[in-house]
Amino acid sequence: MKRYQRPKGTADIVPGESEKWQYVEAKAREVFAHYRYHEIRTPIFENYDVFARTSGDTSDIVTKEMYDFHDKGDRHVALRPEGTAGVVRAFIENKFFGPEVPKPFKVFYMGPMFRYERPQSGRMRQFHQIGVEAFGSDAPALDVEVIAMAVDYLKQLGLTDLKVTINSLGDAESRAAYRQALLDYLEPLAEQLSPDSQTRLHKNPLRILDSKDDQDQDIIAHAPSILDYLTPAATEHLTVVKQLLDQLRIEYVVDSEMVRGLDYYNHTIFEIMSNSQAFGGKWTTVCAGGRYSGLVAELGGPDIAGVGFGLGVERLLLVLEAEDKQLTAPDPLDAYVVGIGNSAEVNTASLVVVQALRQQGYNAERDYLNKKPKAQFKTANKLGARYTVTIGEAELANHQVNVKDMVANQEITVPLATITNDFKSISAKF
Repeated sequence: MKRYQRPKGTADIVPGESEKWQYVEAKAREVFAHYRYHEIRTPIFENYDVFARTSGDTSDIVTKEMYDFHDKGDRHVALRPEGTAGVVRAFIENKFFGPEVPKPFKVFYMGPMFRYERPQSGRMRQFHQIGVEAFGSDAPALDVEVIAMAVDYLKQLGLTDLKVTINSLGDAESRAAYRQALLDYLEPLAEQLSPDSQTRLHKNPLRILDSKDDQDQDIIAHAPSILDYLTPAATEHLTVVKQLLDQLRIEYVVDSEMVRGLDYYNHTIFEIMSNSQAFGGKWTTVCAGGRYSGLVAELGGPDIAGVGFGLGVERLLLVLEAEDKQLTAPDPLDAYVVGIGNSAEVNTASLVVVQALRQQGYNAERDYLNKKPKAQFKTANKLGARYTVTIGEAELANHQVNVKDMVANQEITVPLATITNDFKSISAKF
């Protein structure tokens, strides 16, 4: 018989691992709530144009990595490669831009994303992101709040060796001036660029700055800096961001060569890196984001600004595990119900008792494999049960059960009704 395997570039998140995911997700919900961000859940697939229009037709996502197809109604759809575009579409469709909705409108999301790329450590074809978006304010202070929240989240997970890198991509006027300066520099070197960068040269030369090709990197190292082409307004925006980061005592560096892999960013962009052994002790980006003032309008909404970040959960977990962080909460088993004998009465009573314990708020388990009492006690011990509750035909006849404190190694006999109604009073007797 054929044995099936998971698709290449995907992973099963199994018990023992899923608890780690729950931990980082719960911590995100906790931190984001402090900043008044609320959860939004958007579809896993969207109209293809939602991503093609927002990501940019020269981005790797659109040109190489999109999981897109025509469905049975011949609609061109795509599995979401990132979270922002779908959130923007939902923001517009649900008219959250209206004056009756308080601004900034703050949301967070978490869930699977899809990109067709070569699987490697921390980069899968199905991967998971946690991200936030805030709409409706041009204030540099909101950029700083988003950066501060990301730093806060990572520190609360236990990461301390972090580096915040920022840059500005300026406003439309800044970008136009810089684009021309970049073209003037790159055009004489066009034949030395990689094939991808040659394609991008006249479509979107800023994308060349994000190239990982070694030859491109050598050329980029001597390219003009966008910071020299910022308008006074864009310069002021960046200056205020830096001042506010200083006030919050968030250390940062300005990297004028940094760009983001998506075309919709402008003004502030940032990356937060970890000096993690998970990637050989090299500075590795775990969280990134920025401002995107034209994205809402690009998808048919009003001219409203947005700012946000995203982080990959798989990569975050690799970093946390490399630093040996405790990622799971204790999972105690309060009571294990041991049934003596295979009679229907004992089986029924065991189920009634274990269910009564659960309804009183205790974690409880029982045997479902017809094990002998000795084997059941062994299982209870292996699972770390604090108490065992023993029920047999003799106990049922007397309407009693035996309760043993496995830590104190003490056992008492109590009325069956007390177990099902008030186990707390019994545990207090030990």
